[in-house]
Amino acid sequence: MKITFLIVFLNPLIALSQETPTTICPSELSNRIDAVINRPIFNRSRWGILVETLSEKTTVYNRDAEYYFIPASTAKLLTTAAVLQKLRPQFRIRTSVYGDGNGNIYIVGRGDPSLTETQLQSLARQLKEQGIETINQLIADDSYFEGTGVNPNWEWEDVQAGYGAPINSLILNQNSIDLVLSPQNLGQPLQVTFVNSVEGQKWQIENNSVTVGKNEKEFLEVGRDFIQPIIRISGQLRVGSASEPVYVAVVEPVDNFLNKFREVLATTGIQVSQIVKKSQITSNINLTELAFVESPTLGELVEEVNIKSNNVYAEALLRQMGVRSILIPRKKSNNQTLAKSLEEVKVILTRLGVTPNSFVLNDGSGLSRHNLISPEALVQTLRIMANSPWANIYRNSLPVAGVSGTLSRRFRNSFAEGNVQAKTGTISGVSGLAGYIQPANFEPLVFSIIVNQSDLETKSLRSAIDEIVLLLTQFKSCG
Repeated sequence: MKITFLIVFLNPLIALSQETPTTICPSELSNRIDAVINRPIFNRSRWGILVETLSEKTTVYNRDAEYYFIPASTAKLLTTAAVLQKLRPQFRIRTSVYGDGNGNIYIVGRGDPSLTETQLQSLARQLKEQGIETINQLIADDSYFEGTGVNPNWEWEDVQAGYGAPINSLILNQNSIDLVLSPQNLGQPLQVTFVNSVEGQKWQIENNSVTVGKNEKEFLEVGRDFIQPIIRISGQLRVGSASEPVYVAVVEPVDNFLNKFREVLATTGIQVSQIVKKSQITSNINLTELAFVESPTLGELVEEVNIKSNNVYAEALLRQMGVRSILIPRKKSNNQTLAKSLEEVKVILTRLGVTPNSFVLNDGSGLSRHNLISPEALVQTLRIMANSPWANIYRNSLPVAGVSGTLSRRFRNSFAEGNVQAKTGTISGVSGLAGYIQPANFEPLVFSIIVNQSDLETKSLRSAIDEIVLLLTQFKSCG
């Protein structure tokens, strides 16, 4: 069986369809925003917008802000707010290696999404320094997160993409295989490069891509076989254009982790006789921690989630709350940690003041189309976090218009550049933006803009959202 996912690369927004005046008075703003979203091309699209002043909670604009919308990655605003409240910014995730005194080594993961070969090398060196040269059994304990690694509410093609990789207790390289596709001469197939050259020896590539002229459209389609080690690539990039990274999800993350750790140990001079997957360490075994590594701080991990819109990080951090939760999920689930985590988010945000029935989450990243969030819930969360002890950490985790992350190529050379910090959200038919705005001549604003049920290209939706944001940057009290 073969599965594919589509990645479309769009040009950054260069110019907006209408010029923004120097100032916009309150009496003009509603008509100006309505003029954008009531265009004929949006007749079948559904808009939800809420704009309020940050300090006094004065409503500046409201369009169906109390209704549910599919949020896409703006859902990460709720996930990261809840996890900061629950675990605090200095929290770190520990990965441990234990010994039983009989030549067996246990690697115990706790869902660190930042783990790479660098950390495996550190663990191996620590074992070597203790005089370990041979290991009878290298045993993986992947039981920290209970349940399957794949969210049952995700689209079938997404679970094969790197952005939809399985979430388990032993995550390595974000559970993905990283490739780079580069254009060559006109008419030639794209060059395929494995970021980890050793991975290239394990996979067969079926390359049906092509390098096209400078005026052609760019798109890529990357898929993989479920059973055979085959990656299929099609699509096109323009001659002379930049290389593009693509990612394929690892199907068996524990096997991948064990095999990679075994390779690293061998390089360090430690031989492993056998590798073993084990659901849980037997409690009556007397184990000693021999080595460990820790993740960056939670504050740094949250920055990765929001600035780069990293799904794997978001889902791993979400589950950290479920591990520590005493809540009982309302619905029975085969994914116990995920279910408890979602309940925890609901309880935390409701306690902080977010309207309890204003959001329904099925994941932490926004990839699920079963997520429902109102613009009101996003604005409430943003306001709460702006007044929390973690306000700077939370706000600094958001992309800055024209400067960083998923907004680095939007709003350039406009007043929004550097004056808007917001989380993006995009899946097919859905586009959103929510965050903070500092107008030129007005007090700070908090906003959420979401468009759903659209058959338009993403660039058209983003362009309209950006027009609205630019209108808000020019908002002014007009005595």
